[in-house]
Amino acid sequence: MAKWSDLVTLPYGDTIFEHFRRPRNQGALAAATVSQEGSNPLCGDRVRVELRLEGETVVEAGFTANACAVCVAAASVLTDLVRGAHIEDVATFTSDELLRALGAELPRSRVSCATLPLTVLHTGVTLHRQRAREEAR
Repeated sequence: MAKWSDLVTLPYGDTIFEHFRRPRNQGALAAATVSQEGSNPLCGDRVRVELRLEGETVVEAGFTANACAVCVAAASVLTDLVRGAHIEDVATFTSDELLRALGAELPRSRVSCATLPLTVLHTGVTLHRQRAREEAR
């Protein structure tokens, strides 16, 4: 007998389906060093990405989202990828790298859903670095 999960069509692939059903790192961080929220005004997706840094290394990453399956899955994958990374590597992480990690060919109309968490993360890192430079003066 076929299982329900075997009968479901997965339009965006196994990785997106799995990370949407069982998101990793979902939830607010108690002591975030970086915290940034953003939204996509066209579709209404809203996501907050948080990092806890020790020195220049991401030791914890989390997210909260009121968003579509693609955005939630992308935030889950992204927070997995940046844990343990140096802040410079986080700042230069590309949308192509994230899309490859999602393992699916997304329609152009859904790429902005997948890249919203990365855009929010980059904004947060940029603002964190600006504050650090200002405090160092």
